[in-house]
Amino acid sequence: MKFQAKLSSAEEILPLRTRLREEMNCQIVHDSIHQRKGWTLSYLLEVDGAVAAFGSVAISGPWTGKPTVFEFYVLPEYRHRAFDLFETFLAAGQAQFFEVQSNDLLVTALALTQARDIATESIVFQDKVTTTLPANGATLRCTTPQEEIRSAIEWRQGGGEWVLELNGTEVAKGGILFHYNRPYGDIYMGVDEPFRQRGFGSYLVQELKRTCYALGAIPAARCNPRNIASRKTLQRAGFVPVGHVLIGSLANDVVMPESAERHDVH
Repeated sequence: MKFQAKLSSAEEILPLRTRLREEMNCQIVHDSIHQRKGWTLSYLLEVDGAVAAFGSVAISGPWTGKPTVFEFYVLPEYRHRAFDLFETFLAAGQAQFFEVQSNDLLVTALALTQARDIATESIVFQDKVTTTLPANGATLRCTTPQEEIRSAIEWRQGGGEWVLELNGTEVAKGGILFHYNRPYGDIYMGVDEPFRQRGFGSYLVQELKRTCYALGAIPAARCNPRNIASRKTLQRAGFVPVGHVLIGSLANDVVMPESAERHDVH
């Protein structure tokens, strides 16, 4: 078999990215990177001239100077050659690091084979339980115009913000970001220190979940694995862990398989 890696455009890899989204069926944390001009290098992988896979490397933004594998997908009929395709991709993209979601099983299995210095960057949560937590006297107020929120959903950029107030005093703030794959919205929140451990954080997350559904989106969330308070808050509001964003370096002795070629063309 002859393996080839061809530098490609976002438009050329979109059909395979669509297949990846469908198979994962969850929030894809780094989905929006492709929309940022100059942030990625993407490759189509071929077997004997037929498209078999794609892979993407982040090269700008937080990854400047740290070329990082973040997506890789192989069509089902070529998965028995997944390692050959991945090694061809690595040799072409010259990636030194990886940052992948563990609930994307294929790229995780492939990356960990070449991995060094493995760590968890964040825990990925999905909504599983509907809660009825009390407001404890607080009220929720949206601070973002509705048309701005609708625009964020449509263009997959930005989001909306809400504040939780108690007797006219702001006790917590949170929001929903929509720069992820449809139809997901990423919930975040923070509680002012004097009002912590009083249930306001979990109530705010619960209401942001409800609002997210009302907007036609599916709530998701992430947190640092060492932020115990945050992950407990998310769980009290009905979120459950489904994966990790794994990071690490890649071995520098990756060898392209026999009959592999690299083509840096668009």
